[in-house]
Amino acid sequence: MTLRLWNQANRLVEEIGLTIVARGRLPRRGVFIRELLWCGWGGLIGGVNGIKNLLETMARLRGPGGCPWDIEQDHQSLAQCLVDECSELLETIDKLDMDHMREELGDVLLQVVFHAQLAMEAGHFDFDAVAAEINEKLVRRHPHVFGDVDLSDSEAVLKQWDEIKATEKAGKPESVSQFKDLPPALPALLFAYDVFKQIKKKALPVGDSVDMGAIEAMAAELDEEAAGHILFEIAAACRLKGIDPESALRRFARRVMEETDERVKVVSSEE
Repeated sequence: MTLRLWNQANRLVEEIGLTIVARGRLPRRGVFIRELLWCGWGGLIGGVNGIKNLLETMARLRGPGGCPWDIEQDHQSLAQCLVDECSELLETIDKLDMDHMREELGDVLLQVVFHAQLAMEAGHFDFDAVAAEINEKLVRRHPHVFGDVDLSDSEAVLKQWDEIKATEKAGKPESVSQFKDLPPALPALLFAYDVFKQIKKKALPVGDSVDMGAIEAMAAELDEEAAGHILFEIAAACRLKGIDPESALRRFARRVMEETDERVKVVSSEE
């Protein structure tokens, strides 16, 4: 082991405050660095430099004299990019195409870095905060690895995960939305479909954004071919206009949800 590599590892520990917990014990710095390098983890240094370089590149793209397209983006304009990149990654996973999987994982990571950069510029959080939060969650939800809990199999691990998750959520305000049971990650069209399904099923009062008469009149004249025709033309028109139909529909459906929840509150207060 060279002095240069030792010094790089020492700086890594110093810069990111890296600690390794082994069954509740914290090893001395020298012991940790030696084990880190002897176990073949010297590449971790390059990995941290890779993240650092990526963060610096994104900051440069968004900074003065950067890329006009990158500078114009916001969280909502990037939403479809995230959907597209995740879809492409899933395709490589289905095919076990490891070379392209590496590339697509990088594209998904770029989306995380991009959103973190936007949040940092607005004074909310940065990439380090994102990484720290998920790391803390992993440690917290794996007491059988980082604590003294003994679990025998994966089923017990999943049961414990759900119990810890429920405990964490117990201290947070419970959602009173009439739509809280909807899956949060549905594609926008299915999401809108299920929002209206809940409205009809529960006979919920709707806001001004929903014209029930017009919807019912359209439904009376609609068949599968006509529905497909209308949806295709809307998608095509959005393309010509430069509108992301997925984001537009999702945002409108959420507005309907918010207006409906507000109407339910008003009706409940009047009873």
